Amino acid sequence: MRVISGTARGRRLHELQGMDTRPTTDKVKEALFNIIQFDVPGSRVLDLFSGTGQLGIEALSRGAERCVFVDKRREAVSLIRENVRSVGLADQAQIIQGDALDYLKRCREQFGLIFLDPPYQTNLLESALTSILEFDILGNHGIIVCESSQERELPVLPPPYERGREYRYGKIKLAVFRRPGSEPRL
Repeated sequence: MRVISGTARGRRLHELQGMDTRPTTDKVKEALFNIIQFDVPGSRVLDLFSGTGQLGIEALSRGAERCVFVDKRREAVSLIRENVRSVGLADQAQIIQGDALDYLKRCREQFGLIFLDPPYQTNLLESALTSILEFDILGNHGIIVCESSQERELPVLPPPYERGREYRYGKIKLAVFRRPGSEPRL
């Protein structure tokens, strides 16, 4: 697992051992960032269910302003700290150990880009989407990128949210939601 592009390009990231974390493959990560490449620079990013932190780190490497990483597992949070330090991006990272849905309830800021990649066999993806809408944490012009299993049907979000395309890579599906707006981008 490595950083694909930007200031930390080519740097290796450490992975968690065991089966509790399913890191996004480099192929899927590269495709994801090709989809959102023009929306990353200067954005505030939320990497929910962070795991290794690789999606948020990739965004920071590509010019995101800052990233909040949230994971409830102590070993994941330690690994994220190690990974952001090893690629020289720790100053732009806020790392939180805690439940992702509890974080959304307490969150008092808006983000321009949100990554949702929870364990596939749970309902956390739908719950996180509901909370993001309820607590209004996606800013105008914001993007939510959801990674799920190919067969998972994601809910239709109410206006002003728009569903973008879905992209399939083997057994993995990426779905993009956007929130248009007339104000400047976050």
